[in-house]
Amino acid sequence: MDFLLPYRLLFSGDKELILSLRNILGFYPKNIAIYKLAFSHRSVAPTTVNGMQMSNERLEYLGDAVLGAIVAELLFRRFPFRDEGFLTEMRSRLVSREHLKNLAFKIGLDKYVKNNSGPGMYRSMFGDAFEALVGAIFLDKGYKAAEHFIVDRMIRLHVDLNDIEQADSNFKSRIINWAQREKKTIVFETLEEGNGNKLIKVRLVIDGEEISTGSDFVKKKAEQIAAGKACEILKVLPDSKDDQ
Repeated sequence: MDFLLPYRLLFSGDKELILSLRNILGFYPKNIAIYKLAFSHRSVAPTTVNGMQMSNERLEYLGDAVLGAIVAELLFRRFPFRDEGFLTEMRSRLVSREHLKNLAFKIGLDKYVKNNSGPGMYRSMFGDAFEALVGAIFLDKGYKAAEHFIVDRMIRLHVDLNDIEQADSNFKSRIINWAQREKKTIVFETLEEGNGNKLIKVRLVIDGEEISTGSDFVKKKAEQIAAGKACEILKVLPDSKDDQ
């Protein structure tokens, strides 16, 4: 039973971390090792006998998927009359590395991330740690606990959805600027031309590989949708805003 967990766990050498996590998460962790792994950046991760690093990257991968699903459902319910393009843009803003980094600092995750890197060396370190924490919650307590943490303890307490909605974000310019910096070829291709009330579908191709697609009745909006998805997939930050 959960009310017995503190008594058992507080005798461990991780008492201080357990109490801190209780304040951040709203519950006592069961498997403290998962959370310690979530805060282990690859710059300090030991290598196993098979050459795999014991860092938070796998938890980050899992947390990214869980976070995306929870935010998508929240926006779907919160904005019942908005189209796919709007929902995609909103989700991209909420799960951007810059936004996740800010949330990580707000709840004090920067105090727990173990790393061996200089300032700016790993631009997404704290945003990655936030996603890894979500992955750890999911493994330790399940989907509902992760949903409660994200919706009730993060978004409702630390995020103003109205401000996020009103923020200017030109995804097409962002992805084009990113491609130029990275010396990559980027093309927006029209797959289906709309006539009258038919949707226009475009795809975004980078170095010959399809990254995303977007559909709308207006071609420019379809391109923005595809660009927004690409920014989310490729973790492209807003211009002039560097993560740590």
